[in-house]
Amino acid sequence: MTDRRDDLLRQAYAYALEHGLADLSLRPLAAAIGSSPRVLLFLFGSKDGLVRELLARARADELALLDQVRGGGLAEVAEAVWAWLAAPEHRALLTLWLEGYGRSLVAADGPWAGFARATVEDWLAVLADTGADRTACTLVLAVLRGALLDLLATGDVERTTAAIRSIMTEYGQT
Repeated sequence: MTDRRDDLLRQAYAYALEHGLADLSLRPLAAAIGSSPRVLLFLFGSKDGLVRELLARARADELALLDQVRGGGLAEVAEAVWAWLAAPEHRALLTLWLEGYGRSLVAADGPWAGFARATVEDWLAVLADTGADRTACTLVLAVLRGALLDLLATGDVERTTAAIRSIMTEYGQT
């Protein structure tokens, strides 16, 4: 059963990356991944259970990135994170992340609850590993997140990358 569950979760994640989670309906999802709503409910307990698992998968992908960029100074880490964020192949994951982040800001419970806070803590932990103080880490995180929102809205990699480099230079981080 675990192999089938893992396979359906992998397929559901691919579906969510393409279609998002906001309007996720089990019938179209099940049809797209060769299953049934009943099987999905059996394996994940509920639609919320499935969404929770999909958000956990998105967070795991985010944590894998963060593990790859550990070990440098604040500017190095910020540049590495930005290079990953700006890569076109990550747009679907980042859009899904943004959806989860936004929904969690208004959800006191359910599958979205705590997602934004957890991701902030994840990112701050990586930035703190550089030895920078909490204020500098918070500033860099805010700049990265703001530039990411702009990038997702406009697709303008050149301008947003220039802004990241400019702010890092202005605050003496490069």
